[in-house]
Amino acid sequence: MSYGGANSRRMVEFPIWESSVLKILRGDITEWSVDGSSDAILSISLNPANEGMLGGAGADGAIHRAAGPELSKACYKVPEVRPGIRCPTGEARITAGFRLPASHVIYTVGPIYDIDKNPEASLRNAYRNSLSIAKENGIQYIAFTAISCGVYGYPYDEAATVAISTVKDFAKDFKEVHFVLYSDEIYDVWLNKANELLQK
Repeated sequence: MSYGGANSRRMVEFPIWESSVLKILRGDITEWSVDGSSDAILSISLNPANEGMLGGAGADGAIHRAAGPELSKACYKVPEVRPGIRCPTGEARITAGFRLPASHVIYTVGPIYDIDKNPEASLRNAYRNSLSIAKENGIQYIAFTAISCGVYGYPYDEAATVAISTVKDFAKDFKEVHFVLYSDEIYDVWLNKANELLQK
């Protein structure tokens, strides 16, 4: 794996199938890539105001800045399902990665915890649909942030349970699934939950 940055931290690996692993690391998802892989993927959580896929704050804005203006142009070409909406909450879309180390970006919109009527189902759909679209495109390596764990207010422990259990359901379909986490607190919660759910 190729991964760097001043905020990078040791990576912890968990086998989830005979030839598949889940990796948890602390760092910047815009720097993530896998050596020798042309199909590495980033998956990001967009703000509700950015269901139009046109960039914003947090990981969404960082990825748009790192990918360059070509990414916004590609997003404009994604058909709207409703006026101004290209990727509704829980769904997923895919584009090229342009100037990112990863060759593609998968977009998904996570739920706002206190507003969504069923945040667990919406969050699970966000991960499931991201994984499904990656599988459909022959992707073998995929990286996630902690979807909905920023301003959306999703409790870290609950979010980690949904994220890791959903990834486990797709264990046969990928060589590696990574969680690239931006804070020590989230990293620690994800690591503890992986130990709980994945260790025999």
